[in-house]
Amino acid sequence: MGINFFNEDIEFQIENNHLITAWINSAIEEHKYLPGTINYIFCSDEYLLKLNQQYLDHDTYTDIITFDYGTGKVLSGDIFISIERVRENAHKFKKTFENELHRVIIHGILHLCGLKDKTDKESNEMRKQEDHYLQKLIVKI
Repeated sequence: MGINFFNEDIEFQIENNHLITAWINSAIEEHKYLPGTINYIFCSDEYLLKLNQQYLDHDTYTDIITFDYGTGKVLSGDIFISIERVRENAHKFKKTFENELHRVIIHGILHLCGLKDKTDKESNEMRKQEDHYLQKLIVKI
């Protein structure tokens, strides 16, 4: 049980993991869920591409893939994040690496909470929720 951080094929250490864990838990509680086992796995573009091809039949690079194993009101899942893609997107969107990483981290939780981002309306709501939680993290840091 709990929120765990792992590396798959890269060396990466998340900073302030206790603060990040508390922030994630507060988002889960705000959405009226309970935290189960949530694993963040930081990896390379190539590793995530292979998962995207194998499990989702997509042949594209992405920054995050979320596998939902939750039942009822208990959130559980594996959230794979490409650190390379996060770095590239931070540069592309003129954000800090940390800001983009935090956005992707909460994005995975929001998916586990049931938010989608396939349509423009869903994407706008997702972005609004991400911004809401990023503001809460900034206050804590």
